Amino acid sequence: MNPITKAIRIQTERTSEMEHSTPLFLTSSFCYNDAEEMRAAFADETDANIYSRFSNPNSTEFIDKMVALEGAEAGFATASGMAAVFASFMTFLKSGDHILACSSVFGSTITVLNKYLPKFGIEVSYVAANDTASWEAAIRPNTKMIYMETPTNPGLDIIDLELVGKLAKKHNLLFNVDNCFATSVCQTPIAFGADLVIHSATKWLDGQGRVLGGVVVGKKELIHELYLFCRSTGPALSPFNAWILSKSLETLDVRMERHAGNALKIAQALEGHEKISWIKYPYLASHPQHAIAIKQMKNGGGLISFNLKGGLESGRNFLNNLKMLSLTANLGDTRSIASHPASTTHAKLSEAERQAVNITPGLIRISVGLEHVDDILADILQALS
Repeated sequence: MNPITKAIRIQTERTSEMEHSTPLFLTSSFCYNDAEEMRAAFADETDANIYSRFSNPNSTEFIDKMVALEGAEAGFATASGMAAVFASFMTFLKSGDHILACSSVFGSTITVLNKYLPKFGIEVSYVAANDTASWEAAIRPNTKMIYMETPTNPGLDIIDLELVGKLAKKHNLLFNVDNCFATSVCQTPIAFGADLVIHSATKWLDGQGRVLGGVVVGKKELIHELYLFCRSTGPALSPFNAWILSKSLETLDVRMERHAGNALKIAQALEGHEKISWIKYPYLASHPQHAIAIKQMKNGGGLISFNLKGGLESGRNFLNNLKMLSLTANLGDTRSIASHPASTTHAKLSEAERQAVNITPGLIRISVGLEHVDDILADILQALS
């Protein structure tokens, strides 16, 4: 079956009631018929559930769907996207290792890389997203992992997954990709050589701003190690949130078609606007990495970024003038969202750090929702005027 069909039809378990929709399994632990059955479960001789910190039918169903969508072998679901990011680092990196990261990643990820990994003796260096020629030169003898997002946050630069995948394989490095912005129905990094793929399920996968969640999928042997780390440290996804997310995946494909369709129309309408100095959307022909986006993405996704002339004051005025778009710390919702990265998601970076990744004072990021495209565009245009 097509992965999109699997995301709808995979069902981990039914009770004796034969539910059409998977029920909630709100339990912390699971029982056994006898001592031998319990012993075998704890000895990992069976797939029986033990404790919901380890596994639960609801989280298993969500994971199985994500594995199908990404073309992976296995996965583990976490309580948030950042829990997934941190687990992917701490499982595979040790003191003395070096991680090579794209300089344009989520602000909290940069905090983990700069503030917390060095406490464990893990070195970090960055390469610009649009400078792929420098990636190989930045690899050191102790480099263990390449980490990146594409499209990048928040500038929407596109990194050539095939190029970096071949580079990682050449140097025997783990290739770790945050695929949150594109989603699995738009882009599958494993097809280009990724070993691990991360999502903040809080965003497009949920799609309605209801729950927190994260997931890591990849090769079976790698995910087993990550599972052992998470099993002991505890960043497990709750059964209720897993149930919500699993149901959300059933509509992911149709939602992303609408998100991307709306985003492209709005980007085309705003291109050349007198108050905008530049606009980026992967499927705009003017995007610097448009050819790469066309090669590895099935659509341009649901995010647009643009820079307002007039800098910080123009950015604040724009947000204050919006009437319909939400101002909130999220993206990937049915409702369109506007944010100002320099004063929110990336505010903890220094001005020099923001400038290095093109987070300008006038940068605006729009998460394009499912409202009628005319209404979204009308609110943006009136706020600009």
